[in-house]
Amino acid sequence: MLGALNLWDPSHIGGLAIVITAFVLGMVHGITPDEHTWPITFSYAVGGYSSRRGLRTGLIFSAAFTLQRAIASELAELGLARVFTFGEVDYVVYLVVGAAMVVGGVAILRRRHALHFELPLPARLRHVVGGGHDGSPAGSEDAGPSDPRPWMPAVHGFIAGWGFGAFAIIIYTVLAPAEHSVVWGWVPGACFGLGTMAVQVVAGGVFGVLARRRGLGEDDIRRVALRTAGNTLQWGGVAFVAGGVFGLAFPGIAGRSLATGLHVHNLDHLGIALVLVMVSVVGVGLGTLVVELRSARRRVPSGTG
Repeated sequence: MLGALNLWDPSHIGGLAIVITAFVLGMVHGITPDEHTWPITFSYAVGGYSSRRGLRTGLIFSAAFTLQRAIASELAELGLARVFTFGEVDYVVYLVVGAAMVVGGVAILRRRHALHFELPLPARLRHVVGGGHDGSPAGSEDAGPSDPRPWMPAVHGFIAGWGFGAFAIIIYTVLAPAEHSVVWGWVPGACFGLGTMAVQVVAGGVFGVLARRRGLGEDDIRRVALRTAGNTLQWGGVAFVAGGVFGLAFPGIAGRSLATGLHVHNLDHLGIALVLVMVSVVGVGLGTLVVELRSARRRVPSGTG
């Protein structure tokens, strides 16, 4: 049966094939660079700074994402798919997700006196943009980064689920209606979410392990991981808000993309979605991680760690 699955255009299917197709599509969605999941999963998983915390974060985020997809799938079965798939909805989601990311980043970095954005710069350059030794405003009190609360990835997972790309269109316009039952209309969305969950939970654990195995003390590991998570959420959120505003203002330009020739959703065309992933995860996330690790290693006394 798996060999007969058509993930690109799964039409005229029913029964168990709907469930399997939705689950496998969810796994592909979790693997490919998706702007609705990767930046947030990376942020909270690294912020967990251990494999156990990373797994837990991936589970919480994906569970909320799964709940949203099940609800939306049921609504699509009730005939609301057209509402979910109008052109500009993704840009509205970018605005909401971006704002939530900024709030999450501020909560992790825990700035007491002002909303402050810390650029991922080497320590010797931070005083240029800040004033304090770590780039914070001169005279401000930095309480230090704090662990992300469990509700944060849950809220982000539920919000991010309302993004509507190629995968969502298949779930809401093909698989959910194929159930032909209000009772089971939620199943395709739930299975899609579970497929994404399977991948994201593993990714969360991997990110957590990478943050843990650095030959540093627990305090240094925690600070590096949380600063990376906080910066990724803050600046990634700013990028999402900017992308949402640009998309709503210039939908024709924002909707342009480059065809890759790959017959895989999320990879068949490269556009604004990939830009958001690159800015958030690669630019800010990995950039901050590298800078903070170098800074932490310089603080480790010679002959230790």
